[in-house]
Amino acid sequence: MVVLKPIIACCGLTCSLCEAYLATQKNSDEERKKIAEKWSKVLNTEIKPEQINCDGCLSNGRLFLYCQTCEKRKCCMDKKLKNCAYCDDYPCNKLEGVFKNAPYAKTTLDKIRAKLA
Repeated sequence: MVVLKPIIACCGLTCSLCEAYLATQKNSDEERKKIAEKWSKVLNTEIKPEQINCDGCLSNGRLFLYCQTCEKRKCCMDKKLKNCAYCDDYPCNKLEGVFKNAPYAKTTLDKIRAKLA
């Protein structure tokens, strides 16, 4: 059994657990369709199965629509950081929404930051 290292997004979310990432890596159109339907309902917007393509936040490859326009990702990339934990301004107000909706992202970044000290 191969255990892969988790892919941590700039904001602390775990890309390697994301449904869009997993469907992309499996190249499963069936999973893309299910995720598009689910996320369309949750986000109250139309998401098409062909938009469910992502190789992870830090990749230069395919990114889900939201990840393409994410201000946290753009900031991290501009500063050439692995993720926000490496930033001198951590935590900043750009992360508030992520931490509110996904508290584990803050825990992840805090653990990374603690190892840097």
